[in-house]
Amino acid sequence: MSDPSAPHGHDTPFVELDRGDWAALAPKMTAPLSQTEIVELRGLGDELDIREVEEVYLPLSRLLNLYVEGARQLHAATSSFLGATSTTTPFVIGVAGSVAVGKSTIARLLRELLTRWEGTPRVELVTTDGFLFPNAELERRGIMDRKGFPESYDRRALLRFVSKVKSGAPEVRAPFYSHLAYDIVPDAEITVRSPDVLIVEGLNVLQPPAPGRRLAVSDLFDFTIYVDARTSDIARWYEERFLRLQRGAFSNPLSYFHRFAALSEDEARAGARSIWASINEPNLVQNILPTRPRASLVLRKGSNHAVASVLLRKI
Repeated sequence: MSDPSAPHGHDTPFVELDRGDWAALAPKMTAPLSQTEIVELRGLGDELDIREVEEVYLPLSRLLNLYVEGARQLHAATSSFLGATSTTTPFVIGVAGSVAVGKSTIARLLRELLTRWEGTPRVELVTTDGFLFPNAELERRGIMDRKGFPESYDRRALLRFVSKVKSGAPEVRAPFYSHLAYDIVPDAEITVRSPDVLIVEGLNVLQPPAPGRRLAVSDLFDFTIYVDARTSDIARWYEERFLRLQRGAFSNPLSYFHRFAALSEDEARAGARSIWASINEPNLVQNILPTRPRASLVLRKGSNHAVASVLLRKI
């Protein structure tokens, strides 16, 4: 498969639209989100504003809505052909990308926008953080320093979860992950109840099947989004986010990262760079970035965190 970053003129399964051309596709929707709602949705360091919502994510939400409608029509036609009757199952969207690239904000934003389109009022969002092995298990396996790498996830549990949702199960439960504790919370769960659309967000959701396995969770997705940016920009965003967390969430004595709260700015920057270089960058280069060509759509961000162009897989 050709890389979506291939220069113009090379064979590629993607059509690329710059920001202006993509924004021109925006449908009419009066005040899709208020500024207050946008502030509540965006993560640390994200420069998301109303203009970005209207020019990038509103047309994307409408495109996704059209895909959902198309899947339902195909389901109806197939059922008619088979002479069978069955209810439609949830449309599943995967959102992938590096740490600090803004994929969590995008997933939350799409959840809100999709609920405003006719036909997709019930949209659920699940992150793959809940399918990380508990810290005690990561320690037992000797991979605590590889948290976020594919092998740190219970991929069988994630596959079972999405399979149940996709099969139309009325209620499916997922583990709950606390970013404060940096661990799975025992006996806490997230419940998904027959959504029209399920969004699954995580670092490695576009991974192919694990060695020796025939099926990957990505095989169950109906549409996939990869959030892309230059590695140098993501590294800078990660460092800036780390500093904001150090001044905020890390100050909580219950935070797993409370030990970083008393660092000077220079020490905090050095710590962030060390974590990026030893964990997050290798995971991006070795595991996450190679899955980019598997996406249905790539959102390519510029150095200012705003989307500069969109690559859509040709049909």
